[in-house]
Amino acid sequence: MNPPCGRCNKPVYPTEKVNCLDKFWHKGCFSCEVCKMALSMTTYKGFEKKPYCSMHYPKSSFTIVTDTPENLRLKQQSMLNSQALYKEDFEKNKGKGFSVVADTPEMQRLKKTQDQISNIKYHEEFEKSRIRSDAPPPENRHEESHPTNPERFGQPVGQVRPATVAPPAGGKRFQAVYSYTAAEGDEVSLQEGDLVLDVEPIDEGWVFGLNQRTGQRGLLPANYVRPV
Repeated sequence: MNPPCGRCNKPVYPTEKVNCLDKFWHKGCFSCEVCKMALSMTTYKGFEKKPYCSMHYPKSSFTIVTDTPENLRLKQQSMLNSQALYKEDFEKNKGKGFSVVADTPEMQRLKKTQDQISNIKYHEEFEKSRIRSDAPPPENRHEESHPTNPERFGQPVGQVRPATVAPPAGGKRFQAVYSYTAAEGDEVSLQEGDLVLDVEPIDEGWVFGLNQRTGQRGLLPANYVRPV
């Protein structure tokens, strides 16, 4: 008994029989399903037990998943699980005052930059506080309050104070341009603006005079007063 043709369902005789794709074909019926081009055993491509040429062979890039009741149930279950996890995280972080942010590379870079800025500011504040703590007390900084170099008035730095020699009265009148705190018992303290009477030069850096405000008489630096 001759089997039917896979294309025309007519009997296929042995002289014209082509056995392929689990079917029997007439030689003329073994052709592409799309363009009907005649095929041979070396030129056909089978898909779902049907012959195709190379041009019209079906190309599937993905597998279509049937939306069966079981798949729908799994999909719904997955959505419920995701919602439950989201709600749980939300309840944990509610009231903390911040939102959960994903630890992305960009967030890590921003965090590192902020840490570096904070570290720099910390060191700057530390250095400022250290400088302030190292500064001398006000009573030891009377020299720092004078922007003018003492050498401008002719007193060399490191000038040795001479021994006290009281000159006769009747010298010149001077006025204090800076405040000065006496360092020895034979010196006179000054406040800016004090009048100094009977001023007589002792040497290049020191003069002798009477502070009119305090009534004290003694040595004082020459570059702290000026004639009036």
